[in-house]
This record gives sequence, structure tokens and C-alpha cells, in this order.
Amino acid sequence: MWLSPKSNSFKEAIAPKVIEPALLKAKGMELRKQGKTVATLNGSFDLMHAGHLEIIYQASCQADVLMVALNTDSSIQRYKSPLRPIIPLEYRIEMMAALAMVDYVTWFDETDPCKVLSLIQPNVHVNGAEYTEKCIEAETVRSYGGRLHLVPLIPGLSTSKIIKKIVTTCV
Repeated sequence: MWLSPKSNSFKEAIAPKVIEPALLKAKGMELRKQGKTVATLNGSFDLMHAGHLEIIYQASCQADVLMVALNTDSSIQRYKSPLRPIIPLEYRIEMMAALAMVDYVTWFDETDPCKVLSLIQPNVHVNGAEYTEKCIEAETVRSYGGRLHLVPLIPGLSTSKIIKKIVTTCV
């Protein structure tokens, strides 16, 4: 699915790709009924960079459909820092939905994605290799027959490092 050039606005164009959390279970069932395989990826994706694009691309190669679940702002504040995110959820959703390799975008308020993954029940869940096969999502994903796919981290690329560089450059 790509953005329709017939839409009057950007928000209208991306709207079909944005899925309210309450509709995730039904969307997952609908996709499975159509015989489609589903890959999921989750994270904050705050200050999107080339490392994010690499893992999103790798995730999109794992199944027919890629669903990306974004942490809400309050979720990020609880597990990262009260000073984060830099980019509010509304705009992170828009940026993610604008990517051709992403089929659907949703969000979750918990600090881990296990609840949202239980609703979607993806065939494959993609994670950074730094989280290993023993990542927090592993048990949930395997409980319904899904598998993990780990993507190696690109050295030197992280939002925290970008923020640190900005701060030291501006001082």
C-alpha cells in the first residue's frame, strides 16, 4: 500500500495505514484469513535515522505485511527518560506511516510490547540483535508459534548518540 496521490492532505493519505490499538486483534485475524504473513517491529523511533530505516527494511522483508508498533510518549518517558521523546507520538506515527515499506502503524502505552504482540500474533517479530533471542518479546511471540528475526545494530547509530552529538556541538 502506498500513499494515494488523490488525497487532499497528508493526514488523509496516511490514515488507512494507522490502526487504533482496539482494532489490532481484528486486523491480525483479517490478514491471517487472507493468507498473509505478518511481521511486527516495535520501538520509539524517536529522531528517525538510517539505523531505524535498516531495521524497518529488514522487517518488511520477513512477511507479506509489516506492522510497526510505536511506544507512546508516556511509555518512553517511563522507560527511557522524562525528557524524551523528542518527537511526539502523533508525528512519529505520521513519519512511520509515510514509509512505503510499512503497511500499518499502531501504538502501545505499556513499557514492553507483549500485550500488543498478543493481539496481533505476528508470524515473525523483528528486533535488534542487541536484545538477543532471550528478549522480552520472545516468550510471547513463541507462545502462538511465531518466530524472532534479529537484525544487527549499525555501529554508531542511535538516537542517544545523535542527541549527545547535538548537545556537544551546540555548547
